[in-house]
Amino acid sequence: MIEAAGVDEVTDETFAEEVTGSSLPVLVEFTADWCGPCRQLAPVLGALAKEEAGRLKIVVLDVDRNPETTAKYGILSAPTLVVFVDGEPVKSMVGSRPKRRLQQELADVI
Repeated sequence: MIEAAGVDEVTDETFAEEVTGSSLPVLVEFTADWCGPCRQLAPVLGALAKEEAGRLKIVVLDVDRNPETTAKYGILSAPTLVVFVDGEPVKSMVGSRPKRRLQQELADVI
């Protein structure tokens, strides 16, 4: 699993508690070990997790090991980033992106 500081991993079993039950907006990266762009995105998410601590929670979910949640949200490619607010998906973005662009895309939800 691709690790980034400040970014926790969730599973099919912990998704409801960690994501849909969160009082903060949650950015979920649907990722995979074999995904090159996901590896590029890991340090971006780690930096963002530090900067937005207390305002935004960032987690990753491995699509290969968690097929139930992946299918539930219709994830077809990795990385896919989905923002959840009050337990509901409100924004979806596909592909890796630089930190500045990601911050701009998240400005309306955090």
